[in-house]
Formats: sequence, structure tokens, C-alpha cells
Amino acid sequence: MTQAVADDAAADTGRATVQLPVGHLVRISLYWLGLTAIDGAVGLFVQNRLNFGDMRVPELEVGRILFLISIPMAVVSILIQPTIGSISDYTISRWGRRKPYIVFGSLLDLVFLFGIATSNSILMIGVFVTLLSFSTNIARGPFQGYVPDLIHPRQVGLASAMVGLMQILGNVTGFVAVTVAVLLGRIELAIAAVAIVELVTMAAVVLRVSPGLPPKARNGRSWRSIIGETWGTDILKERSYVWLLTSRFFFLMAGAMLVNLILTYLKQSHGLNEATANTVNLVVLLLVVAGNLVAIVPSARISDRIGRKPVIYWSCAIGFVGIGLAAIAPVVPVAVLGAALFGASAGTFLAVDWALMTDIIPRASSGRYMGLSNVATTASTVIAVASGGLVLDFINGIAGVGKGPRMAYALGAVYYVIAAIALRPVVEPERRSTIVSEIVDAA
Repeated sequence: MTQAVADDAAADTGRATVQLPVGHLVRISLYWLGLTAIDGAVGLFVQNRLNFGDMRVPELEVGRILFLISIPMAVVSILIQPTIGSISDYTISRWGRRKPYIVFGSLLDLVFLFGIATSNSILMIGVFVTLLSFSTNIARGPFQGYVPDLIHPRQVGLASAMVGLMQILGNVTGFVAVTVAVLLGRIELAIAAVAIVELVTMAAVVLRVSPGLPPKARNGRSWRSIIGETWGTDILKERSYVWLLTSRFFFLMAGAMLVNLILTYLKQSHGLNEATANTVNLVVLLLVVAGNLVAIVPSARISDRIGRKPVIYWSCAIGFVGIGLAAIAPVVPVAVLGAALFGASAGTFLAVDWALMTDIIPRASSGRYMGLSNVATTASTVIAVASGGLVLDFINGIAGVGKGPRMAYALGAVYYVIAAIALRPVVEPERRSTIVSEIVDAA
């Protein structure tokens, strides 16, 4: 009965009224582990196939091929994720408004992951990676809105830390799976491993988490009208939201530049072979994870006290130093130190940015707003690879092989600066007044 009353109140206000146990928060966030495991594994899988695998391509063409693979992925993710997220705001089903899309997208992922693992040409890898972008964004858009549906305002900081933690663990899972599979000589096993991880985490969310808020009323509107609403210009009036999206986009592009070009960087700039490059990448990964884990919970708690923006500014500064060190590193250990700083920066950002986004958006339309916000998340990786790939090839061509990856990392440092500048116009809800209003409402 209490839960039913809480659900009704949430439907009226657009905000959850019951604080959840930590175990429930973990289950809600768990699917992020599966999604980011796929992201990490597929990106590293493609790098290995291009640089060291049976379809090894000339060093001066790696960036161009990464660019060509990335562009259709970006287009698909930008179109699909917010559109399906917005549709899910209005969806009526006995599973709730989010779960049907999570299940359908996840099952399609399994098909396209199999295609990636068994592809024997660059063209087929590109085709299946694009199809995977389609299917994973069918699930990702609604899931982005599903988490805010259930989170009480007092738990936003903790929930943000949980989301960040699961994303970190997902990247770890994907990167470790590929590294181990490479050392075993069976790289395709990594794709099978992350497919299983996604299936398990999807089941944990779908079977163990409540449906969340009821759908918004369509009031006789067609689905075409609702799809059009997704891309309505009214969202431009939410200036803080738009500027926060811009800041998120450039921050994540900087980090994606480091992560998604690391094997090419280690091979071309430091002359490492496949086994050594993947081993160093594993060490880098462990340090990045350590930095993430050390920073994520304290950052979330500090942001609850002093605000989200100051913490994000610090994360931009730390990330700038980290990727800058990698860009100029004369030896691998210096680059590894830079990666550790990047890890601290990423953990700080992941813990706080999602919380700030949740503070700002209208909860009843969280599928639309969070879907659009994740365009920045998904497109950032794709465009980072595309822009970094073009810079990589161009500089390699005029300055010699090995200089290109360094310049791409220098571009990543510039992205951190732009992210900090774009954050300035964001108006953050005042923490203390929000807490006081909640106490008054409860009384």
C-alpha cells in the first residue's frame, strides 16, 4: 500500500518519494555495466584487428578507417537513442514504460555482436558495428530515463556514484576480456564474454527492478507527433541543460580520445608489439580504475555539499594534465602516470555530471532528456575517434609515424578546456534550498 501511494505521488510530481535501499540502487544501475562492457570490448577489438590482426592495415590508413567506421555509428546513435527514449516516456505495457525496449535492444545486441566476432573484412566489421549502435541505443535511451524515474532527490548523488561505478566496472570488463582473449590467441572470445555480461545484467534489471513511473498521457497524439516532439526546439529554452550537454560532450571526447587510440599510440609512438601493447594497456586500465574508484564516492559526497560545478571544474583540470602528460611522454611510464590522472578525472566527472543532469531535467520527460543527453555520451566516443583519426593520419603523414597519436592526445587536452568553458553558463539548483523545501513538503 505504501509503495502504491508513493508511486501515485511520484506520478504527480515527477519525482520519487521513497528512498531506496543501497542494494536496489545497485540493481538499477547494473545494466550500465553490461552496456559499457560492450563499448569497451568492441572498441578495443577493432583496434586490435586493424593494428595487429589478420586484416592489418598500413599505419598511415588506420585513422582514416577508424573515421569511416565511426561516422555511421554517430549518425545512428544520435537519431535512435533520444527518439526511442522519448517514445518510452509514453509507452504502456505490463512491464512498465522502459523495460520492453531494454529487452528488445539487448537481444538484438547478441545477434550483432556475433556478426562482429565472426567478420573477416573491414567492411563487415563496419556494418555490424553500425547495426550494434542501432540495437544498443534502442535499449540505452529508455534505460537512461529509467534510472531517474526511481531515484529520490536525496539519493541523486549516491545514485550518480553508482552509475559511474558501473560504467567503470563495465569498461574494465570489456578491456580485460579483450586483453585476456588476445593473450590466449582467441580474440573473438572477448565478444562472447561481454555478450553474456550484458544478458545477465539486463535480466537483473528487468526481473528485479520495479517498473518505475507510469507513462505520460498521449491525449490522442500519434506516435509520429511524439517522435517529432523529441527533436522539438522547445528544448533549446532549457539553457542550462543545453550548455551542460555541450560540456559533457567535450569532456567525454577528451577521455574517449585517450582510451580509443591507446593501442595505436603505444604501437606507433612507443614501438610496442601486440602482446606488450595489450599488457601495458591492461596496466593502464588497472590504474585508471584505481583512480576512478578513489575519486568517485568522495566526489559525489563533496558535490552534495559544495555543488556539482566546482567538482566538474576540478575534473577538467586533472584530465587536462593527464592526457597532456601522455601527449608528451618520452617513455611509457610517464604516459601511464598520465592515464592514472585521467582515471581520477573520469571518476570525479562520472560521479557528478549525471547527478547535475538529474537535478536539471524534468523527471516526467526523463526518457527524452536523458536520451538526448546520452547523444553527447555516445557521439563523443565516435567523434573523438573520427577527429583523432584524421589528426593522427595527417600528422603522421607530414611529421612521421608516431607523432600523429601524440597530436591527437594534444587535441584531447583542448577538449577539456572547452568542456570547462561550456560549463560556466549552467545554472545549478542550490543544494540547501532544495533540501529545505523537501523538509517543508514532508512536514
